Amino acid sequence: MYRINENYLNLQGSYLFSTIGRKVSAFQTANPDVPVIRLGIGDVTQPLPPSVITALHKAVDEMASAETFRGYAPDLGYEFLRSAIADNDYKARGCDISADEIFVSDGAKCDSGNIQEIFSDDCRIAVCDPVYPVYVDSNVMAGRTGLFDPAAGNYSRVIYLPCTADNDFVAELPSEVPDIIYLCFPNNPTGAAITRERLQTWVDYANKNGSLIIYDAAYEAYIADETLPHSIYECDGAETCAIELRSFSKNAGFTGLRLGFTVVPKALTCGDVSLNSLWARRHGTKYNGAPYIVQRAGEACYSEAGKAEIRELVGYYMENARLIREGLTAMGYTAYGGVNAPYIWLKTPDDMKSWDFFDYLLEKAHVVGTPGSGFGAHGEGYFRLTAFGTHENTRAALDRIRTL
Repeated sequence: MYRINENYLNLQGSYLFSTIGRKVSAFQTANPDVPVIRLGIGDVTQPLPPSVITALHKAVDEMASAETFRGYAPDLGYEFLRSAIADNDYKARGCDISADEIFVSDGAKCDSGNIQEIFSDDCRIAVCDPVYPVYVDSNVMAGRTGLFDPAAGNYSRVIYLPCTADNDFVAELPSEVPDIIYLCFPNNPTGAAITRERLQTWVDYANKNGSLIIYDAAYEAYIADETLPHSIYECDGAETCAIELRSFSKNAGFTGLRLGFTVVPKALTCGDVSLNSLWARRHGTKYNGAPYIVQRAGEACYSEAGKAEIRELVGYYMENARLIREGLTAMGYTAYGGVNAPYIWLKTPDDMKSWDFFDYLLEKAHVVGTPGSGFGAHGEGYFRLTAFGTHENTRAALDRIRTL
């Protein structure tokens, strides 16, 4: 008789955003005439940049001709896209990253869940708390986290790194050395950014202790302060201790197209084993590549026109972030983030539990956000709002919250 992977039974409830979806659906079924404004899930609302649309049309036309038709993509992705990424995202910032260290995929979420497959099941992971749920849940599925303690709200074998207002939501180095460290900056959900000096401290720590950093830089395009690092490879020695994840979803609006990439430097080894080669084997075995037309769309993001259009798109969402942050502050809320990131992290009023505030906001203001406790124990008492709505809905949501 077949058996299931019992590690899945250690997962807590359903995926956070699935639970939110069910709650909102139930509310709308009971209140069909009430318009709901969604500022919870980080999905974009603005159209794709014109340069991207042009590239998509051109690539589709190519697929209609035998001479220019494309089938399976190369394992790592097309050279035209990998070279554009290397030149614009890395070499332009002084990072020595080459095209053959870049692996094109269908998004950072998939990569952040899949990357753990190349590591031993007995590796200890460290995560910031609060944290993007995929980091922990994918390791639960692999049997790497131990059992869940409901009282503490955490897993027994995970090293949690508290991110609080006292440390500006940037974790301190752990006293217990982990094998794998997950870092995300600009941060989801808190909106915090990290300085180059503090990131260099993490790189030095990882190299000294033989730890690996998985660095999620999906929101680097939202950094307004140019003294802050956009990539971990801006730090000395990062190529020997860090893997970086990137996405086209939030900067260029590719949530519906699906495109991202992972950087695994050739200098990154575990003993005599190259992690670049190991990830290449996993990638080639389990993945057939992002579609040609989508990779051409990604390439268009690096044209001069594409870069300008993306800056405008990011600026649109960051204007929403400013409106939310300043609007909430004027109402008396304590709000963080929204400066170098598209997320606003607010303290719930009157010590209200985060799921209670979710229900209150949905029922009274018909606005959807994300409860902080869904991101970890240290997220309790906080709430996340996203800047990815339209200007009109963002202003309307603030007007509704103002009446509470």
